[in-house]
Amino acid sequence: MFINITIGIDGQRRDIRIDSEQQIMEALSVLRQSQKLPMGAGCDYFRSRLNGRLVSAYKTFAEEDIYDGDILTALT
Repeated sequence: MFINITIGIDGQRRDIRIDSEQQIMEALSVLRQSQKLPMGAGCDYFRSRLNGRLVSAYKTFAEEDIYDGDILTALT
């Protein structure tokens, strides 16, 4: 299932449509390679705005219960 979310890192926000079974870290790598995020951008944990908890970048969006419309903000 595809979801639409916003990822915020280093003051930059990107709206993306992504497969919920993809690992969050893989999605960040693709965004960096396509120059949608700075090459140095990345982190291990994010805060989910919808459920208000920390999520690991090493799990999939589905494993972390990230749903359509969520906003993930990097914790640096």
